[in-house]
Amino acid sequence: MDAIHDSSLIHVLSVDDHPLVREGIAAILEAEPDMCLVAEATNAREAIQSFRQHRPDVTLMDLCMPDVSGTEAIARIRSEFPTARIIVLTSYSGDATIVGALKAGASGYLLKHTLRRELLDAIRAVHAGLRRIPPEIATEIAEYAGAETLTARELDVLRHVAAGRSNKAIATDLQISESTVKAHLGAVLAKLGADGRTHGVMIAVKRGIIHVSKTANGTAPPARHTRNKS
Repeated sequence: MDAIHDSSLIHVLSVDDHPLVREGIAAILEAEPDMCLVAEATNAREAIQSFRQHRPDVTLMDLCMPDVSGTEAIARIRSEFPTARIIVLTSYSGDATIVGALKAGASGYLLKHTLRRELLDAIRAVHAGLRRIPPEIATEIAEYAGAETLTARELDVLRHVAAGRSNKAIATDLQISESTVKAHLGAVLAKLGADGRTHGVMIAVKRGIIHVSKTANGTAPPARHTRNKS
């Protein structure tokens, strides 16, 4: 029987925009007698289409992709297929990123440096209907469990600060007064436990509250932020 159509196997969809990562996952799964890689996707759009076409048992989902984030892809897949079992496989370990992915419907969360055996165990566990959150990920979540969340406006201000905008420029961009910007920034720093603008951005990036990526010329574009209701 064709492995792709063999119901006794765990059918896996791999979603990552880096070819080497996908090749590594393919090599790992190929050696397992109870698993089959049914499809690969390089972005969220392809991931959703591939899921519809192949209905995999388990999906391995990266979070940082060129079009739509992996978290949004998880939410879209789960809204259409509520029983979809998805494991995040990413480089991001910030608590806000982790919580966002789990709230979107992920059943597991692994970092890309995860050992081969841990990845395979997680796939089998999630396929069996279990959740798989490694101790270090659980610790990351617990560390900030009682922390205050940022409001939408505070996130807007923080995003502009991360982009290098001055208080005056932020006030113009957001159509608020400069004193209001300072008030929001003060609240942000207090909630993050930061002692200044740069420190605040560093903490926010580390926790996954905002993500700053570099462009081809090495400069940092405006930071993206995770949805955070307050």
